[in-house]
Amino acid sequence: MTTTEADQVTPEAVESVEPADHAHGVHGYHKQKDEHLKRLRRIEGQIRGLQRMVDEDVYCIDILTQVSASTKALQSFALQLLEEHLRHCVADAAAHGGDLDAKVEEATKAIGRMLRT
Repeated sequence: MTTTEADQVTPEAVESVEPADHAHGVHGYHKQKDEHLKRLRRIEGQIRGLQRMVDEDVYCIDILTQVSASTKALQSFALQLLEEHLRHCVADAAAHGGDLDAKVEEATKAIGRMLRT
């Protein structure tokens, strides 16, 4: 996603993301919640570092290298979260007679959004 594309995110686009069913109880990431929060804080630090680099007029290529590292960190986090969703939420729907088709469709849409970035 380019900076221009990111700037074009509209409220309508955000609203078009279908809300998940959160009433089912424990989420798939529950057991790793502390690890995930630690990882997200690390990524947040990388982003703050990018702001600092721009503020300090650091060379463009050096900033782009850090942007790439931050992007890869977020992608890695997203993949881990997706795996946990598949192992927990989708598997639970399959094992307990839940709406498996809906869970698969939901995961497929999430994968599609990840691929577009």
